[in-house]
Amino acid sequence: MKKIISLLSCLFFISFSVYSEGQLKEIPLPSPAQQMWQDAELTALICYDLHVFDGKKYKQAENRIVPIPDINMFNPEQLDTDQWIRSVKAMGAKIAILTATHETGFALYQSDVNPYCMKALKWKDGKGDIVRDFVNSCRKYGIKPGLFIGIRWNSFLGVYDFMMPKDGTKFQENRQAFYNKMCEGMTEELMSRYGDLAIVWYDGGGHGPELGGADILPIVEKYQKDIIFYHNSQRADIRWGGSETGMVPYPCWGTYPFPYSHSKNHEVIYKNDFELLKVGDPNGKYYMPAMSDAPLRGYNGRHEWFWEPEDDTHVFPLEHLMKMYHGSVGRNSTLILGLTPDDRGLIPDVDVARLKEFGNEIQRRFGSPIVSVQGEGKRLQLKLPATKKINAIVIAEDIRQGERVRNYKVEGKVNGKWKILATGSCIGHKRIEEIEPVEVSALRLQIEESLAQPVIADFSVYAY
Repeated sequence: MKKIISLLSCLFFISFSVYSEGQLKEIPLPSPAQQMWQDAELTALICYDLHVFDGKKYKQAENRIVPIPDINMFNPEQLDTDQWIRSVKAMGAKIAILTATHETGFALYQSDVNPYCMKALKWKDGKGDIVRDFVNSCRKYGIKPGLFIGIRWNSFLGVYDFMMPKDGTKFQENRQAFYNKMCEGMTEELMSRYGDLAIVWYDGGGHGPELGGADILPIVEKYQKDIIFYHNSQRADIRWGGSETGMVPYPCWGTYPFPYSHSKNHEVIYKNDFELLKVGDPNGKYYMPAMSDAPLRGYNGRHEWFWEPEDDTHVFPLEHLMKMYHGSVGRNSTLILGLTPDDRGLIPDVDVARLKEFGNEIQRRFGSPIVSVQGEGKRLQLKLPATKKINAIVIAEDIRQGERVRNYKVEGKVNGKWKILATGSCIGHKRIEEIEPVEVSALRLQIEESLAQPVIADFSVYAY
């Protein structure tokens, strides 16, 4: 059976069958790209657009319908994408995503199909290409680059929710065909010019041709074989976690009943405040782990994906970022933290400092386990070198074999007797159990229910 599983993993099959308690079970397996995505654990979404330079508070609803009056207010005189990516690396992220286009419709690169792009600027004599600079900086610092392509809204062309204004005329039909063709052309440019990408993100979905939109998926698949595709009605490799809090509830399963995130079946997916997106489905036939996204500038009642003047007080404090980390990475989800360069073209100083603090605190807590073990089977045991006070336990499945565990408990040896310290259901890529500080001499993990032989990649104990 091990040889069969290994062979199937190498061939990237979607699932394999195993017998568990006399019943045939299908265990969905991650693709190599999905494995890479979950291994990254932390991702940065860098949001940049024309309105960063207007000196006003960002209003999303207005920005989607009101064109920017003067494109040449875009003038980041100190632009330094290396500085952006050094900040990403300092927080410990492995992937960075840039908004190549967003709601204004303006493209941060040299497009041949979208005239509303950097060619139209006075800045750098119309020769700037921030996508190129961003990708080069990512590779310089060992960060995997990804791109966000915002084709759902375009205030310059009057596109709202993928559609030109509908008036029933041939003119509207022609404009829609033009826009779809332009979106396909931008996709081809961005997927073919900048080398291998970790992820392409279509905000609100790609809205495929079956819904009247652009046919983007075949283009992505032509140029990027090992990419995370998020998302449209035909395919999604990850799913939205149901909120922009940077956290998911527990349990959060990495499997899902549909091959797309939330572009269809709204009556099911939107039910009970996006419960299905948040929790997943332990019996789902598709491997599709949840992402947890939030802007760094989201504290004290604000929610700022884009830089605004006089907004530094809304950077999340370190304590809240660690709460996000435990509520995302520690619950089988990848955390996406939104960063935004300012009108200088730099990540603001306060943000840079907070990101470094965040990365340092993750390392302080989880950089050096007291003791670790891995292995197969329903029971694993850890013996500490001496009795020690602990307050955190990390468990991880080898998700290359799929999510197998359904129920578990962790016991600690306290004063010579075994005591239950934590219980749970989903482990997946990583489960962080924070517990009340307790002195133990040993720990054991007992898998009480699983679909097949449990394969535990990590069982570690920490004190911080």
